[in-house]
Amino acid sequence: MEWTSREQQMVTVGGVELRAVSVAGLETCIEVPSWKLCFDIGRCPPTAPRLPRVLFSHAHCDHMGGVIHHCATRDLQGMSPPEYWVPAPNHGDFLELLEVWRRLDGSALPCSVRPVRGGDRIELGPRRLVSVFDVDHRVPGVGYALVERRRRLRPEHVGASSEQLRALRERGVVLDQVEEVVELAFCGDTTIEVVEREEQVRRARVLLLEVSFLDGRVSPEAAHRQGHVHLDDLVARADLFDNQVIVVTHISARYRPDEVPRLLQRALPPGLAERVVPLIPR
Repeated sequence: MEWTSREQQMVTVGGVELRAVSVAGLETCIEVPSWKLCFDIGRCPPTAPRLPRVLFSHAHCDHMGGVIHHCATRDLQGMSPPEYWVPAPNHGDFLELLEVWRRLDGSALPCSVRPVRGGDRIELGPRRLVSVFDVDHRVPGVGYALVERRRRLRPEHVGASSEQLRALRERGVVLDQVEEVVELAFCGDTTIEVVEREEQVRRARVLLLEVSFLDGRVSPEAAHRQGHVHLDDLVARADLFDNQVIVVTHISARYRPDEVPRLLQRALPPGLAERVVPLIPR
């Protein structure tokens, strides 16, 4: 892991490069350069305007506050208008916010804004899409799964020789099928129930899951009332996670950077602890 600034981290997990800053109540922006998108925008880190798409999980200021800076910076630098996806209940207010800033700034602030709901699918090309799912927070929110379509040989043809496959193809037999692989899932701010409910969250190769509170300084019950995950929730559901890597985000700033790994290792059972990578507040 490489620290690129006091807050923003660059880390490659499960073959996916992320530039990320996520501190509970202060700022969350997860950049996924290979997909040309961000999850949330935080205060708009310096590298975020390079990415044209922002998928917003919810409308709290620490997740959405930097959107105008993102939009204006892309316009100033002559880049294409950004594309924003926002939870459907926030769509009208988001458009109104843009109009107010256009009047204040005296500029067009060009962008496209689309509402999303759980169950929606955002097509990003022939091989990529984003699947939207509902989360449980104090305000309307959604999560996102990045899905790749991969063409694979049908199970009944696995092990056949090239000559056999050629003969089948000449007879018009369909040899392959399209499989949808969840590369990464981002849950935004949520309670743990999203893991129980959403298979795509459990089977994502890389899962970005907020775990705001790590010990008794905030009880699990208090965390749930605020619409957040407590470390005890992961421990109680350790057998649910099929993910290759779980990136713990949104950790409260009340935890010192040096104590976060110790708290995780002490609480998490074997088999889960080695798959967890924390985004440590700096």
